[in-house]
Amino acid sequence: MTHPRPQRTRAQEEAAEWLARLGDYPISTQTVREFRDWRDDPANDAAYEEAEAFWDANGQVAADPEIMRMTEEALRRRRRSWRDWLRLPSVRVTLVAATLLVAGLGVILASRMFPTYSTAPGELRVVRLEDGSRIHLNVDSQVRVRFTRGERRLTLAKGEAYFDVAHDAARPFVVHADGASVRALGTKFDVRRQDGAIQVTLLEGRVRVQQSGAPQAWTLAPNQKLLLSASRRAEPVAADAAQSTSWTTGRLTFHETPLAEAVAEVNRYGKDRVALGEDALKSRRVTGYFDVGDTEAFVKGVAMILELDAGPVRDGVITLRSRPAPGA
Repeated sequence: MTHPRPQRTRAQEEAAEWLARLGDYPISTQTVREFRDWRDDPANDAAYEEAEAFWDANGQVAADPEIMRMTEEALRRRRRSWRDWLRLPSVRVTLVAATLLVAGLGVILASRMFPTYSTAPGELRVVRLEDGSRIHLNVDSQVRVRFTRGERRLTLAKGEAYFDVAHDAARPFVVHADGASVRALGTKFDVRRQDGAIQVTLLEGRVRVQQSGAPQAWTLAPNQKLLLSASRRAEPVAADAAQSTSWTTGRLTFHETPLAEAVAEVNRYGKDRVALGEDALKSRRVTGYFDVGDTEAFVKGVAMILELDAGPVRDGVITLRSRPAPGA
């Protein structure tokens, strides 16, 4: 006797598609916004949570077989589309020529065993690692992964990454960035490289941060951050970790943030850049949330909130200036 297949809901099918779509290749900031908008629907959000829970369980925990079927079908469709592309004659010729240039099989094996994940400007990426951990790569970032029997070692070569670490007491999870190391067990944290400094922000759990050649180490608690810089003394300080990592949800969140900092953050994602016409504007405070990559909405919102004038786009730059006094 066969049991009837449970009826799929539209939300479950779309959740499976999103799970496959987000985990394959770098995605644009526009795609991240579309995903966030889709997930704003409670039914969609619940369906995605269910599908993602199955993925994280790796099949070891009992899960709805229909969720398994839909997720695997979505993943197969994406892999099939990649294989179809490879079948194109011109692609095959190019791949054969490229293969002949490979120095040896060891290069290929090394790239598979110790992969590197990257994003270009304007791209974001979610990477699921073999141990169940996840990495959210911000724009223009790169992470090298090297898992061994005794350690999970990652190197943030540039940019910013948010790490959602699967617990494994036998293999510490250590992120290296420009002489600093961040050691974690079952936690969520963000590491950012910028202007020669390293910033670590902790959301959940505990991390231990150490700088090469320094005897001191710092242990962070949730909602703390640590800035390692040659120009200032390192000390853990309070932070709004959810705000600092809001980019992973497709939104940038600011709360009483100096305008200069908000502009610098917005400029990481958009095609056009924002400039401040006067130094006095740098310390003005802005509160609000804005879609990642939507520079126009940010400019309009800030101009309205702070009563500023926004000039037209010139050579890819939008300049904000103080509004002249009435009658001036």
